[in-house]
Formats: sequence, C-alpha cells, structure tokens
Amino acid sequence: MKLASLAAWAILSAAAAAPAAAQSSRDQTDLTDTNAAPPVAEKRDYEYTRHGITISDPYHWMKDPSYPTIDDEDVLNHLKAENAYFEAKMAPHQALIDTLFEEMKGRVKEDDSSVPQKDGDYLYWTEFEEGKEYRLWYRRPVAGGERELMLDENALAEGKEYFRLGAISVSNNDKLLAYSYDDNGSERFLARIKNLETGELLEDEIPETLSGLVWVANDSALVYGKANENWRVDNARLHRLGTPVSEDVEIYKEADEGFRVGTGLNAQEDWLVIATGDNETSEVRLVRADDPTGEQILVKPRQKGVEYSVDVRDDEIFVYTNDEHVNFRLARAPLSAPGDWQTVIPGSDAFYLTGFDLFKDFYVTEGRLEGLDQVQIRSYGDASQVKPIAFPEASYSTGLGNNSEYDVDKLRLSYESMVTPATVYDYHLATGELETLKVQEIPSGYDADLYKTERLTVTARDGTKVPVSVVMRKDRPMGGPLHLYSYGAYGIATEPRFSTSVLSLVDRGVAYANAHIRGGDDLGRNWYLQGKLNERTNTFNDFVDVAKGLIAEGYTDKGKISISGGSAGGELMGAVINTDPELWGAVAAHVPFVDVLSTMLDESLPLTPGEWPEWGNPIESKQAFAYILSYSPYDQVVAQDYPPMLVTAGLNDPRVTYWEPAKWVAKLREYKTDDNTLLLKTNMGAGHGGKSGRFRRLYEQAEEFAFLLTQLGVED
Repeated sequence: MKLASLAAWAILSAAAAAPAAAQSSRDQTDLTDTNAAPPVAEKRDYEYTRHGITISDPYHWMKDPSYPTIDDEDVLNHLKAENAYFEAKMAPHQALIDTLFEEMKGRVKEDDSSVPQKDGDYLYWTEFEEGKEYRLWYRRPVAGGERELMLDENALAEGKEYFRLGAISVSNNDKLLAYSYDDNGSERFLARIKNLETGELLEDEIPETLSGLVWVANDSALVYGKANENWRVDNARLHRLGTPVSEDVEIYKEADEGFRVGTGLNAQEDWLVIATGDNETSEVRLVRADDPTGEQILVKPRQKGVEYSVDVRDDEIFVYTNDEHVNFRLARAPLSAPGDWQTVIPGSDAFYLTGFDLFKDFYVTEGRLEGLDQVQIRSYGDASQVKPIAFPEASYSTGLGNNSEYDVDKLRLSYESMVTPATVYDYHLATGELETLKVQEIPSGYDADLYKTERLTVTARDGTKVPVSVVMRKDRPMGGPLHLYSYGAYGIATEPRFSTSVLSLVDRGVAYANAHIRGGDDLGRNWYLQGKLNERTNTFNDFVDVAKGLIAEGYTDKGKISISGGSAGGELMGAVINTDPELWGAVAAHVPFVDVLSTMLDESLPLTPGEWPEWGNPIESKQAFAYILSYSPYDQVVAQDYPPMLVTAGLNDPRVTYWEPAKWVAKLREYKTDDNTLLLKTNMGAGHGGKSGRFRRLYEQAEEFAFLLTQLGVED
C-alpha cells in the first residue's frame, strides 16, 4: 500500500442576455463606498411545470447555458459586482480580519512535518516549509541514507490561482511515482508519472481522472477512473506505461447512471477490487492485480438497499455489509463461493460497525459505541477475542492512521478532542502501550487548562435525544454568544475535533458547539436514515431544537447564536433561516446546496442521478417533488426578516454549482424585509473547497470569523 490516495470525493434553457442589467449592477458598487447598495439581479420570466405544479424561477438565467464553460457576460458581471460589494462591506473590518489571520497563522507550525511511516524499504513523510502553501513529499531508505524529495506541490502550484493534489501512489518496486492534480477547482485531475531514480517525468499524461491511481501488472500499468462528460466516474480503465491514452483498456463499465466506480487493492495487494454503487446499494468485483484484464469475480450481485465492501486474505473474502442489520455486520466467504457470507461479527443495536482493516496476524474493527469512536483488535481464530484500545477522555475522535504494511507489530492511530490537539500514536500490540509520536504544536501557545468541553443532550420536538458537544473557556459567563455548527447528511458524523482556528472565537467568549443531528451517523446508521429522503426535515428540526435547548440551559440567548455549514450543511443553513430566522445572530453558508428541487430535476448535472437515493427523485415521484419543494431553501424564501448572512460559492464547483448560491442570494435580496447585511463571495478560480493553500484558506476563515464576530457585536 504505497502511500494512501489523497483523493476524497456531497452534493450538486437560459433567457437571452441583457447587458444593460449587468451594467446597472456593476455601477451600483464602488470599493471605496462602504455604504454602497447591494447588486440587484434582473428578473427574467422562466417557469416549469412538473406533476401539475408550476414553479416560477426568475433567476434561472444565472445558470450559464454553456456550462461547464462559464462565459456569459451577464452572469460574470453579476458575480463580480457581488464580489465588489463583499469587499466594500468588509473593508471597515480589515483590521479585525488581519488580526484574526495573524492569530490563526500564529497557531500553525509553518515548518511542520508528518510522522514518518515505514512502507517496504522506505520511510515516507510530508513537510511544509516556512511560508509555503503546499506540502513536500519525502522518503528515506530504512537502511539509512539521504532523504529524497519525491514531489514538491509548491513547484506544481507556482503561478496558479488554485492547486490541489489528488492521488499519489508509489509503485511496488519503489521506482515510479504516479500523482494527479487539479489546477482550477473543477475536480478533473491530470495524472502524471515520475521516474524517482532519474527525476524525469514520463511522457504519459492521463487527463480528466477522478479517482485513485492503482499500480497493477507488476508496475507496468495503472488503473484509474475517467470522468465522463457529466463528471461521473462510470468506468475503470487500464493504462499501460508508454502507450497512448487512446489505447487504454476499459476493464469495467457501469450501466446505471446513478452508480460510481472506484478501484483499489486488497490488504495483501494481490487483488484489484472494483467497486460500484450509489448512496444505498453496492456491488464488488475482484480480478488478479497481476492480470487486470483477466476474468473478474463478482462477489455478489447488487440488491437495492444492500451495501457491502470487501477485502481478501489468502483464499477468503471478508465482507462488511448491512444486509442483515442496519448497523452492519462482518462476514467471511471462500473465494470459491464469494456470495456465501457467514457471519463473523453480527450486527448490533448498541455497537455501530463502521469498517475493518486486515493485517497478517489480526484484524481491526472500527465503530461507535454510544456515539464514541472505538478501535478494536480482533483474532482471526476467535471472533470473541476483542481487545479495545482505551482512551483517556469522555469525548474524543480517533481512528486508524496510515498503516501501509500488512505484517506489523504496531498500529498507527490518530486522536483528538475539542480540547486536545491532534495526536499521533503507535499502539504496540504486544504490550498495549500507546506511544505518543507527535502532538500538534501550537507555536503561539496553548493552555488546555483554560478550556472545558461538555457533552449534553437536548430533547428534540419528536422526543429524540440529540447530543451536543461544546467547548468554551472556563471563565466564560453563561448566556454569552455561541457558535453552532453541523453538517447532517450522507451519514457523515460531526465529530468532536480540535481546531486552532476556533480558538479565535472561543478566546473572545464565544462558546463553540457541534450538534450531532440526524442525517449524520453519529449514533448509528439509523441516525443517518432518520435524516434522509422523507425524513429529511428531522435534520433541520434537530438543529433548531438544539439551539433552543442551549438557550433553555442558559448557554446563550436568542439572537446571540451564529451558525455555519457548507455544501449539504449549507442546505441546513438555508432551511433554518427560513423556519426560525429570529434565533440567529449571524450565518455563514459555504457553497450551500440550496436549490435542491431544481438540481434534483436536472439529471444532466454531475451528481444528480447518484443523489436520488439520498434526497428522492422528483422527476418520477410527485410525492418526492412535493416534499423537496416543502423544504428546499431557495423555493421557501418568503417575505420576512432574515439574519445577517455571508454566502460563498466557487465558479468551477462541480458539486454545488455556482448558480445555486447566486440565485439564492438574489431571491433573498428581493424578499427580505430587514436591513441586515447579506454578502455573496464567489471564488472565480476555485471550486467546492474554496481557495487552495493552507494560508489562503486561513485568510478566508478569518474573513468569515470577522463577519460573525462583528454581527454578534463581539469585536476587539
């Protein structure tokens, strides 16, 4: 397992142009005028009818008809006008932004490095140099010798507004490095191959990848996934080194437009695993890694609602699946009968099994017990032999780190809590010792004794007990300002993690709270299922009820709560400002998925077909159409007071397209009955994750925190 893939892959007929409207919008904003009026978007007649229901959408024109090319002058001019207005309104707070940025930067060890990890004959690690935005990738022979710079992200990013490394993988013979990168935020990565012995790049270039890069056929070839015209990976392809990309072989093609394809190696690295699936159904094939075009083994045919993933050890398949229990079980089957799954660890109402990893002499399961992360060492011979790894705090986040080798006597672990900086351990299997290898260093200083973290439960309106994790200074008086964050979708938990940036809020007397709402899988798989499809509004209700519960417990008061969320968490922001606007003192909605109905009706968009199991299919179902319409933030904007808001977008974002936040802000400007600040900032050269580079991202966070603090009346 030569280096882990860095790639991590949540959601996503215009009218004629009207240059006069765009010009008017431009003229309204002057960077020197802090009292400038906000841009006013033109309304153009547009409506559509589905299931006998007609929807009017006068801002539909903001979707460039040339998308994914964005060259409509009206669209670009409107976004530029919004950006100029953002700059004008934030200009009076520049001193606070600079102060926050320097605070955040002062907590970052600029010349930081990761803990080296052995993988075969080399130790691998990454470093940051002082003042540099991106990583350097190094290795050194285990037997001794000089370190070797494999890849310098800063050199690749030079002169570019945006840069993101995708996948990175060293060949099994240690001679070649495959990597991919995106330099505009569109998430169409270019893959290259470097000869580590000579430092030269091979002529091979693989464009528009959206996957890991897997070495096969004795390092003579790579398996990858190519994004199709709709930004979907529906294939696994084989590239033989030294041959034209046009000759690459498609070894698997997925027919279901909602399914995505991914590939990887098993723990022993002798099988190529080809997985396909959507948000509720999966299917896996196996093929020998030394013969990737050979006969494939279908583990088990897909069955709607059944998810599974596999690993292979010798002649046996291990299967992680929800076929018998919502919280998953672990099963095993012989390679000769891959669909004959026999239970090893049964599903449990109490323990939520989230994954497993195979090693030579043992295997590891991960999961959650009462919402807390668990890492357990298990025996192949006796499933009842379980050795849980104990951790010192009552609330924390932990899991396996990068464990590259199959035959090991220690495990690399990561650990943190809301008051404990990120820590890297080696767990020694023979003694049970947790050896501390690294604790996140905070150059400007950090005294954990100044802070406290609490975990409480709030009763939601339907009687459900919703956990909340809170961190604050010990000397903070009750009733002060509070920031509430959550995501609440796709079964992604909101974990109690440590953040040096959040200290800039907490040190100013703002409590910081994570709401572990339904839609995430914080309390098990059912917790996730109770926040999707026809139960989606549980997510929004939980968030609102947590806020009201924190008020009732005296932590804060109405109007003193700032909130934030991104992507599907941005949808959460949009929903709760529609239903309970008076609760919030300030809102930050990042790349918000707010035009839910229109996006789920547009099957040409990259992610839409794969998202129907998550949100519902309003094309086929009138019930799904009506339910999504009932909460879709853009469609539910009404004439009322709204809280102060900062909204962000990425022009090249393929997940939440730029026009969703742009249309939403335009409609909010039209309907809102207050004078509160409403800002839209669009990154014109970036995508879903905002600006790239560790310091540029920090600066954007400083802008966000400056907005929240000033709107809450908390200023230095």
